[in-house]
Amino acid sequence: MIVEEIIKECKKNNPKAQEQLYNLFVKKLFGVSLKYSNSYADAQDNLQDGFLIIFRKIEQFSGKGSFEGWCKRIMINNALQKYKGVHYMEVLNESIATVEIEFEEEAIPLDYLLQIIQELPHQYRIVFSLYVLDGYSHQEISEMLSISTGTTKSNLHRARLLLKEKIENRNNNPQESSAQ
Repeated sequence: MIVEEIIKECKKNNPKAQEQLYNLFVKKLFGVSLKYSNSYADAQDNLQDGFLIIFRKIEQFSGKGSFEGWCKRIMINNALQKYKGVHYMEVLNESIATVEIEFEEEAIPLDYLLQIIQELPHQYRIVFSLYVLDGYSHQEISEMLSISTGTTKSNLHRARLLLKEKIENRNNNPQESSAQ
């Protein structure tokens, strides 16, 4: 069954279609959920909650744009909603310029990058993921998290510095990185 037909059947609350939809998108959406959750267990909970929202609101999907993008937005909003009102965001210096992470020619394994991104403090990981991995602007992040754009910029700056430090440490201690 093609995605459009599955969506149509999900709008009729067809359990088999819901299962097909779940199986079709679970891996991608779990990756999204993991980026915005504090732990693997939280990501699993957020994934399940997100799918419940998707099934409950599937009538609102008009067919315009990507269904996967619509689902991804629901997953992100669901995860962020759990942290709204919790003051994780830290203002350092609103005039900090963005620092790019520069790497030597050496390739960095994707597993390692994902691991160190997951190890970032929550407030930095959320902003980094929204900005770098999902392409949201500072203004959009500011509105999503109810923080100033200066705070999003400073959190992104700190995330990049921490990632750069971890990568430099790995490059300076190759024995440790091979044990990871």
